[in-house]
Amino acid sequence: MLPLKDDQVRYSTPYVTWFLIGLNLLIFLFESTLDAQGLRQVVHQFAVVPYHVLVLLRGSPRYSPEQVFLPFLTSLFLHGSWMHVIGNMWFLFIFGDNVEDFLGHFKYLIFYLVCGFLAMSTQVIVSLHSTVPALGASGAIAGVLGAYCVVFPRARVLTWFFVFVLWVPAWVILGYWFVLNFLSGTASALQVQSQNMGGVAFWAHVGGFLSGMLLVRVFGERRLRYPYAIG
Repeated sequence: MLPLKDDQVRYSTPYVTWFLIGLNLLIFLFESTLDAQGLRQVVHQFAVVPYHVLVLLRGSPRYSPEQVFLPFLTSLFLHGSWMHVIGNMWFLFIFGDNVEDFLGHFKYLIFYLVCGFLAMSTQVIVSLHSTVPALGASGAIAGVLGAYCVVFPRARVLTWFFVFVLWVPAWVILGYWFVLNFLSGTASALQVQSQNMGGVAFWAHVGGFLSGMLLVRVFGERRLRYPYAIG
């Protein structure tokens, strides 16, 4: 199911969402100018490698805490392909504005980064021995989706479903998205050989979504002229 737009009204301009979309696109444009060696260097330095966390926890001086944990944030702005970055930014464009409207600009930015950090942490915990770099904004955006599902469950989302275009309640499409990622993550975790192979970081999606559902209540609603009621 591909969401096309939602009908939830917002009462402020989503400056942070637009900034995040623009920044991610600019960084990917920079990535696309690099040769293979330069791109490997960027990914090695700024993407998360779960095994590096394990090495640090074992007390090895091979990697410093900054080298290991700074990528938990910088990796949120790296993408592996045009389809990767466009897909992520499309979901952020549709759902991010209303969550930003609910939280307020500054809290929304902090919320986004915290969800991304927790999402990547979930992926690392599940694949601690993996040497494959993990990158992408999808974990943070999953947090936005989780928050949207909590705050606007009855909002309608215009959705392309095979040959049909339907208005679907937000809780249906986002719940479907979560269940699909959870089942896919469970299936991939059962494949021992997958721990050193590339692919989709399903557990980052799961961790980000659950983090967003919980943290949107912790961060709370900003004071608005048109208050929302959390469903």
